[in-house]
Amino acid sequence: MAMARLIRPLRRALISSSKSVSQKNPNPLNLESPISIVTTRSYISEMRKAAFEGNILRLIRREIQYKLELFTPKQPVLEYDSFIVDDRPGEQFITLKKKFGEKEEIKIEVTMFDGSIPVEKSDKGIPIGPDVEFHITLIVNISKGEGSGILEFVCSAWPDSIEIVNVLVRWKDNKPDQLYMGPEFKDLDDELQESLFNFLETRGIDDDLAIFVHEYMKNKDKTEFIRWMGTVRSFIEKK
Repeated sequence: MAMARLIRPLRRALISSSKSVSQKNPNPLNLESPISIVTTRSYISEMRKAAFEGNILRLIRREIQYKLELFTPKQPVLEYDSFIVDDRPGEQFITLKKKFGEKEEIKIEVTMFDGSIPVEKSDKGIPIGPDVEFHITLIVNISKGEGSGILEFVCSAWPDSIEIVNVLVRWKDNKPDQLYMGPEFKDLDDELQESLFNFLETRGIDDDLAIFVHEYMKNKDKTEFIRWMGTVRSFIEKK
């Protein structure tokens, strides 16, 4: 019993001392709280993100400046010959429209550069002019009013010439997978080929048009590239 009476006060003293130490130093191992760790990691992550996006913006601004030093965008023309030119910024094609005669309506869809071929070289292996010739596709639709159908020419525009690839007639109820595309143009009779070329030339679809669309697309290609970089820059800058 005497021993028990001695132990009880000692135990109370130890417990009281432990509480006192705990109150003075609630984290004796100096461990960071979970909230502090998450906050630190989030801050580091934001810093890395800002640095990464800042580098992207710096590279885009430098590229835009470089392109503008090499190329000054030209104001797009609104007309060519008797065609009205419809160019929508951000799109990969332009549309040319005109009326011919009393009934005909002509619409030409012109793609941006969609292919290229190597140029012919001289006997010494030196390229004659540019290294490649770029290709543009023209889809020429000619209609004669309601119910007439559409006479369609699929053409290739090279830097100084136009080639006909296919000729077909479309109707409103034609489904693309059921439409007969006709023979390849080069397989037609030579005289018929010449007559169809003359048919287009009479309507202003000729080698001069090929020269025009190539010059136009050189400007559009560079302009759209600069616009695209500006759009990407604006998106990244937005908070």
